[in-house]
Amino acid sequence: MTTMTIFLSLLLTFLSCVQSEEVTLIQPEAENGHPGGSLRLTCKTSGFDLDSYTMSWVRQVPGQGLEWIVYYYASYSNDYAPAIKDRFTASKDTSNNIFALEMKSLKIEDTAIYYCARTDIQDWVRPYRDIEKLLFGNGTRLIVRPRQKSIVKPKLSAFYPPKSSSKDAVQAAVCLASDFFPKDISLQLAFGDKPKANVTRPSVLKPDE
Repeated sequence: MTTMTIFLSLLLTFLSCVQSEEVTLIQPEAENGHPGGSLRLTCKTSGFDLDSYTMSWVRQVPGQGLEWIVYYYASYSNDYAPAIKDRFTASKDTSNNIFALEMKSLKIEDTAIYYCARTDIQDWVRPYRDIEKLLFGNGTRLIVRPRQKSIVKPKLSAFYPPKSSSKDAVQAAVCLASDFFPKDISLQLAFGDKPKANVTRPSVLKPDE
């Protein structure tokens, strides 16, 4: 009898510990993407059996309200919003307790804060829009912007005028800059012992200037 009492006491203690384990949904703080590119958002879960719960991805575009974009229980039970259907795919990695969102063909308008969320029901529920019964992650701020080009140094070519016996002849040397980025450029030209001249953007500079 004493042994049974101790066993039940230990069992109740164990169950109490299990039930009191904190449910957490941890997401990266920020991610960056480019139009047409791909990205994977992750949500690390703990404190519950990921395989048993319906999960969601919810996003908030700047200046707008919350938008449900994915309801996901399993590969055979899910629902996607028209705006992201065929571009975004949710999945559960139960071995690592990760709820993920694979994103491809990104658009500028996909810029938003993305929240993973868990329902309080261990089953597939469709649709499930009771915000008071959802547990949200901390959110990942995704910014989609055009890819910035790398700086490319200009190719420089100098062209000098033929010598002239006339003192009154106007002569000019040409410096050609090509194949560079960004398009703004500052050139410094020098002619013999004359002071150097700064020129913004390519132009023609006469030797006596």
